[in-house]
Parts: sequence; structure tokens; C-alpha cells
Amino acid sequence: MMEPALADAGLGDAEDDDFDALETPDAVLPDHRFHDRELSWLAFNQRVLELAEDPNVPELERANFLAIFASNLDEFFMVRVAGLKRRILTGLALPTNVGRSASDVLADISAEAHELQLRHADTWTQQIRPALSDAGIEIADWAELTDAERASLSEYFQAQVFPVLMPLAVDPAHPFPYISGLSLNLAIRIRNARTGRQDFARLKVPPMLPRFVDVPRSGEIVRFIRLEELIANHLGDLFPGMEVLDHHAFRLTRNEDVEIEEDESENLIQALEAELLRRRFGPPIRLEITDDMDDVTLELLIKELDITDQEVYRLPGPLDLRGLFDLSRIDRPDLRYPPHLPTTAVAFQPGDSNERPDVFKAISKADVLVHHPYESFATSVQAFLEQAARDPHVLAIKQTLYRTSGDSPIVQALIDAAEAGKSVLALVEVKARFDEANNIVWARKLEKAGVHVVYGLVGLKTHCKLALVIREEDGVLRHYSHVGTGNYNPKTSRIYEDFGLFTTDPQIGKDLTRLFNELSGYAIEKKFKRLLVAPLHLRKGLLRHINNERKNAEAGRPARIRIKVNSMVDEQIIDALYRASMAGVAVEVWVRGICSLRVDLPGVSDNIIVRSILGRYLEHSRIFTFENDGDPISYIGSADMMHRNLDRRVEALVRLSEPAHIQELHDLFDLAMSPQTKSWHLGEGGVWTRAPEADDDLLIDLQDRTMANVQRRRRKRSVR
Repeated sequence: MMEPALADAGLGDAEDDDFDALETPDAVLPDHRFHDRELSWLAFNQRVLELAEDPNVPELERANFLAIFASNLDEFFMVRVAGLKRRILTGLALPTNVGRSASDVLADISAEAHELQLRHADTWTQQIRPALSDAGIEIADWAELTDAERASLSEYFQAQVFPVLMPLAVDPAHPFPYISGLSLNLAIRIRNARTGRQDFARLKVPPMLPRFVDVPRSGEIVRFIRLEELIANHLGDLFPGMEVLDHHAFRLTRNEDVEIEEDESENLIQALEAELLRRRFGPPIRLEITDDMDDVTLELLIKELDITDQEVYRLPGPLDLRGLFDLSRIDRPDLRYPPHLPTTAVAFQPGDSNERPDVFKAISKADVLVHHPYESFATSVQAFLEQAARDPHVLAIKQTLYRTSGDSPIVQALIDAAEAGKSVLALVEVKARFDEANNIVWARKLEKAGVHVVYGLVGLKTHCKLALVIREEDGVLRHYSHVGTGNYNPKTSRIYEDFGLFTTDPQIGKDLTRLFNELSGYAIEKKFKRLLVAPLHLRKGLLRHINNERKNAEAGRPARIRIKVNSMVDEQIIDALYRASMAGVAVEVWVRGICSLRVDLPGVSDNIIVRSILGRYLEHSRIFTFENDGDPISYIGSADMMHRNLDRRVEALVRLSEPAHIQELHDLFDLAMSPQTKSWHLGEGGVWTRAPEADDDLLIDLQDRTMANVQRRRRKRSVR
């Protein structure tokens, strides 16, 4: 039987109704109490870059972090910078969260991004490329190749590259071509040998070909040449009868954020498809060029692309280091992190027989908390849905899908269930940024299989991670629920750190049933017993818990707040944490990315510490724990502390009930906050400092230690 203290996640429905009447502390907070969110994001990407700069990280992993940095920065420009620029141009720009004008912030971003991109390029040319070469992997220039190697590569060029190249001339008969976003291009100046007239041509580096071309092997050394380098040394084949005067690489970033204006009658799928087409022609926001580009070519690009000098990034070394992802095909395990093998969660491990584990039987015994990728997604979440699809006692499956992989077994399980005659509801969030096209494809495939597909609520993204299975057992319907912090995506589950709760708790089942009914029908209005749901009640519930900790501290009772999120931006939440700190509450914030909260405000943030941990896995789970006068309260779920999550998305946090699960979260926090653990510490002025690591006293890697702890639990189960 459920304890009374666990009956209501919001500390009482009646109390929620008068939340706005809660006593507001008299303490006056300083005006300048937030960090700029855009600059804080750049600080996060700097932490990624610091992993690439770390000589203790294996060489191919360092290259991968360079590629992650580049990919992150592309998205930042396409969304955040583009949004700022759009608001400035339309005259709708409001002051930022620190009270500065959008144009001033844009100038700050430009200065910081220029510095980071130069540092990024230097890390490749001065550190990682030489380190790879020392390890037997060379990224060669054309001039460094032997005659035999050049001849072999020329054959490859003629057979595999030349047929797909499309040189586009610019002259009175040929207007300047459209430059697609994030494409790598060569700007080429040529001269007609007969007339002496100079012209310009643009050549797009084919994105469908490998960025690093294998050079015929010589001994143990593995050699590659960049595709654009190979093309640049065969331009004569593309412009016969012309003299190639010069060539330079350039790359354009465009505004690619999707904006959809919804109304009740609009077909969201059709609107998105139209918007995705418009996205390809978004205005330019960044031009990257090589540092040797001549002024004539640059002036032409600036003029034709209608871009400002501030938006030009002149970089040493190769452009678009996302291409370093291509090095993942190199079979050199000695240059990578030692492998981590996910284990099956103890509750889902098979018994002595050879029979397939019964997921429902395991969940019916007790709640199961799984921690990915340390514990397998395939043998937990995927197995749960696949068993539901084939189980004749399962009547219905309801699930949210925000991002999923192209060959998703999760989607296939829903299709199998529908084809088996079960009632299946899939809430597909087609507005998941940069996954819109993929989600449209899968939504239509689900519809064709007979799945009831809905696209969420008007004006809100559905970001919560929920699955509900209704099973008939002895004439009674039983709810099997899963609430997670991460997407139902088998591929990202291998690299994203997330938690998921499986439970047959009848109250959680009722909450999910009501929530799914509202998602497929009308707006979210009801309150829930074991869930905190945005946009109406999640913020209220968290503020109430934070304020409760403040009151406990003021009364001399135990008080502590621990929060793990991807981003900490929301001003109301931050202000509540400041007031809790001022009352003596120990506040620990574990954030991966943006953090607008400051720790350098005397008398305000004295009891707040902020840590960030980056590594082989992307820290993605969201955790909220409150001491509650010695009776800890813990939630996991999908919500970050950002306006969009709290006000414009459907999010859900679930309250844990098992003491062992609550202790597991506290143990993880203890490890993350330990001075012996590798982490970054937020300090004065928003500067993040990486904890020093002495050679004779190596710090603990949280992710390695967590994997070891999970493996240890499995071994204990095996011994029994």
C-alpha cells in the first residue's frame, strides 16, 4: 500500500490552487544576478573543447570531441544566433536575461565565438593532428604524397569523385549560385586562356562522399587526404582550357530554425514540410573562410551573400571539422576509451532457465530503476515494448516519441502491436528540432500500420518520455508504466546518460492514462498525484519544494536541494534557489550546459555550488531531490530549467517511492560533487575551472566509476 506521503507529487491539490498566495520572502535580490545564457552556452562548448585538448584523452576520442564542438557550434548559430539576428532585424528584440540589448549580446557572441573557433582550429593543427600522426594515423597534404600515391588517388578521383562534381561559373550569363547551409565549398578564380578574362566559379564538396579519403597504405602507417584537398589538386580537369588562378575553401551557415504558426485547423505535417523547404533558404548568419583567402574573393562572397564583416570567420587549417566524425571507422581500439559493456538491469536478468526474461513479471514484483547506458536499453525499454507487442494479454500501448532512430525497433514494436490487433497510441512530436523530417516519415509509417498517431497540442511541444501498457490479468486491467529522462532511441541510448522508472504503481498508471487522454484530446489542465506536469503545474511544484526546504532551514530542520539538469536558466527557479541559499539551504546544481545561476554573489549564493561533468557519455538525465526534513523526495523526468520546458512544452517528472532508488540518486550526487571526481567548477564571473589532476593522485572518472558500480551489482546477483 502506498504511503500517504507519496500520494501527491504536488504536496496537495488544494495547496496548488493557492500557490500564487504563498508567502514571498522579504529578501531583496541583486539586479545583476544572472549569467548571460548565450555566453554560458559558449562556455559549455569550451568545456567540450578542453576535452579535445586533454592529452590524457585517447587520440581518436580527442578528434571526436573536436567534431562534437564543431557540430554544437553549428547548431548554436543556426538557432540561437539566428534567432537574435532575426529579432534585431524585425525590431522585436527584447533585452536578454541580463538586461543587455540583443545587438550587444550578438557582438559578445561574435568575439567569443571567433576566439573559440581559432582555438578549435589550433587544437587540430598543433595538437591532435600531430598526435594522430605519432600514433600512425596521418592526415596528409597533397604535397606530402609520393608519385605512386598521387597516381592512385587520381584514379580514385576520376572514378568516384569527378562524376558527382558540379562546378558553377559566375559571369554575366550565370548568376551567383545558391550556397546551401553548412556545405563545404571551393571558391575558384579562373582565367580564360584565349580572352584573358577572369571569372569566378563555385564548387561544392560532395557531402555524400567520405571526408577523409584513404591513401594507399605504405607499411603500418594509415594515411588519409581530405576530400577538398584531393578536389583542389584536380581543378584543371574541371576547367579544361582555363587557367586556375586561385582557390579557397569557404562554408556558410544559415538560419535553419523552424518556426511554425499553428491554428486549430492547420495540418501540422503539411505545414512542417513546407517550413523545412523554406529552411534551406534561410538568411546567412556566418561565413567561414580559410585564412589565406584573398580580398577579391572575400569581397565577392560578402557582397553576394549579403553578410557583414562581423559574421566572417577567418580560420587557419581546414574548415568543417565535423568531418572528423569520419575517423570513427578507423579500427584502432587502443586510441579509444576502453570499452564499457552495458549490463542487463538486475531485475531483468534471466533466471536459471533458458526462457526469455519476463519483463512484466519483474516489474510486478517491484519498481525497477534503470540507468542507461550503464544498463542496457535493449534488455529494458526495448524488451518491455517488444514483449507488450506480442503478449496476448496486452490490450493497449500508449507512448510518446520525440526523437527516434531511422531503423527504430521501438517504432517496429508499435507497428507489430497494432498489426496484432492491439490499440496503440503514438504521440509523435514532429517539431523536434532538426529531426522533423525523420519524424514525419515515421509518423506516416505508423499511421499506415493502424497506429493512432497524434501530434501533440497546439502551441506546445510534447517532450515528456512516457510509455504505458494496459494488460489484462485475471479479469483486472493493470497499468505498466515507464517514465524516463531520455528519448526512446536505441542509438542515442548508447551514448546518452539517462534514467527510466518501470512501475505498476496504480496511481502513476492513472496519472499517465489521464495525461495521454489529454495529449490526444484537449489541453493539459488536471493535476496529478505522482507526476509534476508542465506547462501548468511543474514549475509550481518545484517552487513549492524549494520553498519548503527554505522554511525547513529557517526552522533549523535538515534542508538540502540537489538538481541535475542540462540547462539552468529559468529566473523564477534560480531566484528561489538564491533565497533557499540565503536561508542556509545547501544547494547543489549539476548542469551539463547553460547555467545562468551565479555563485559569486556574497550573502546570496554562499551555499550554492555548481558542477559540470563531461566525458564519453552525454550527461542527459534530470534529477530533483529535496531533503524534506529527513524524508527525502526525489523526482526524475524530462524537464530542464528553461522557459521553453516549463512554459511551452509538455514535460513530466515522476516521484520515486523506493528508498533504494532514492539512495542510488543520492550516491550518484555524492560522487559527482566529490572533490575527488573529475569535473568543472563554476566560479567568479561565470568562469568554469576544471579540477586539477595531479599525476600522483588521479581524480575519479564518474562515468567509469558508475559503470564499475553497475557491474558490481550484477556480479553480486550472479553469486546469489
